[in-house]
Amino acid sequence: MAEHAHREITQRELRNESGSIMRGVERGESFIITRNGTPIGKLIPLRRRTYVPRAEVMAAFATAPTLDAGRFRRDLDSAVDQDLSDREW
Repeated sequence: MAEHAHREITQRELRNESGSIMRGVERGESFIITRNGTPIGKLIPLRRRTYVPRAEVMAAFATAPTLDAGRFRRDLDSAVDQDLSDREW
Protein backbone atom coordinates (compact mmCIF):
# COMPACT_ATOMS: atom_id res chain seq x y z
CA MET A 1 0.00 0.00 0.00
CA ALA A 2 1.48 3.33 -1.03
CA GLU A 3 1.95 5.95 1.64
CA HIS A 4 0.23 9.27 1.02
CA ALA A 5 1.97 12.64 1.24
CA HIS A 6 1.83 14.25 4.66
CA ARG A 7 1.40 17.95 5.26
CA GLU A 8 3.87 19.30 7.80
CA ILE A 9 2.39 21.44 10.57
CA THR A 10 3.85 22.97 13.71
CA GLN A 11 2.74 22.18 17.22
CA ARG A 12 1.31 25.70 17.38
CA GLU A 13 -0.74 25.15 14.18
CA LEU A 14 -2.11 21.95 15.67
CA ARG A 15 -3.16 23.77 18.82
CA ASN A 16 -4.59 26.85 17.08
CA GLU A 17 -6.21 25.14 14.08
CA SER A 18 -7.20 21.81 15.63
CA GLY A 19 -10.77 21.90 14.27
CA SER A 20 -9.65 22.45 10.69
CA ILE A 21 -6.90 19.86 11.01
CA MET A 22 -9.26 17.25 12.46
CA ARG A 23 -11.70 17.83 9.58
CA GLY A 24 -8.77 17.22 7.24
CA VAL A 25 -8.00 13.94 9.00
CA GLU A 26 -11.67 12.93 8.60
CA ARG A 27 -11.28 13.56 4.86
CA GLY A 28 -8.24 11.26 4.79
CA GLU A 29 -5.42 13.81 5.08
CA SER A 30 -2.28 13.03 7.11
CA PHE A 31 -0.06 15.44 9.01
CA ILE A 32 3.48 15.45 10.39
CA ILE A 33 3.68 17.52 13.57
CA THR A 34 6.91 19.40 14.21
CA ARG A 35 8.31 21.16 17.26
CA ASN A 36 11.15 23.62 16.71
CA GLY A 37 11.50 22.30 13.15
CA THR A 38 11.91 18.66 14.25
CA PRO A 39 9.26 16.08 13.30
CA ILE A 40 7.82 14.59 16.49
CA GLY A 41 4.65 12.81 15.42
CA LYS A 42 2.26 11.79 12.70
CA LEU A 43 -1.50 12.37 12.68
CA ILE A 44 -3.19 9.91 10.35
CA PRO A 45 -6.79 8.81 9.75
CA LEU A 46 -7.89 5.44 11.05
CA ARG A 47 -9.42 2.97 8.67
CA ARG A 48 -13.14 2.89 9.30
CA ARG A 49 -15.13 -0.31 9.36
CA THR A 50 -18.15 -0.54 7.12
CA TYR A 51 -21.17 -1.65 9.10
CA VAL A 52 -24.35 -2.87 7.53
CA PRO A 53 -27.25 -3.45 9.91
CA ARG A 54 -28.44 -7.05 10.15
CA ALA A 55 -31.94 -6.11 8.98
CA GLU A 56 -30.52 -4.67 5.72
CA VAL A 57 -28.46 -7.79 5.07
CA MET A 58 -31.43 -10.05 5.70
CA ALA A 59 -33.63 -7.93 3.43
CA ALA A 60 -31.03 -8.12 0.64
CA PHE A 61 -30.83 -11.91 0.88
CA ALA A 62 -34.58 -12.38 1.21
CA THR A 63 -35.04 -12.07 -2.56
CA ALA A 64 -31.89 -14.02 -3.47
CA PRO A 65 -32.39 -17.42 -5.06
CA THR A 66 -31.82 -20.45 -2.86
CA LEU A 67 -28.69 -22.46 -3.48
CA ASP A 68 -28.79 -26.21 -4.03
CA ALA A 69 -25.47 -27.25 -2.44
CA GLY A 70 -25.31 -30.59 -4.27
CA ARG A 71 -25.90 -29.04 -7.67
CA PHE A 72 -23.40 -26.27 -6.93
CA ARG A 73 -20.73 -28.86 -6.05
CA ARG A 74 -21.45 -30.89 -9.19
CA ASP A 75 -21.21 -27.74 -11.32
CA LEU A 76 -17.85 -26.90 -9.74
CA ASP A 77 -16.54 -30.41 -10.19
CA SER A 78 -17.50 -30.42 -13.86
CA ALA A 79 -15.84 -27.04 -14.48
CA VAL A 80 -12.64 -27.32 -12.41
CA ASP A 81 -10.03 -30.08 -12.37
CA GLN A 82 -9.41 -30.68 -8.68
CA ASP A 83 -7.28 -33.82 -8.99
CA LEU A 84 -3.80 -32.76 -7.90
CA SER A 85 -2.20 -36.21 -8.05
CA ASP A 86 -0.97 -35.88 -11.67
CA ARG A 87 0.37 -32.34 -11.35
CA GLU A 88 4.04 -31.47 -11.64
CA TRP A 89 5.18 -28.99 -9.04
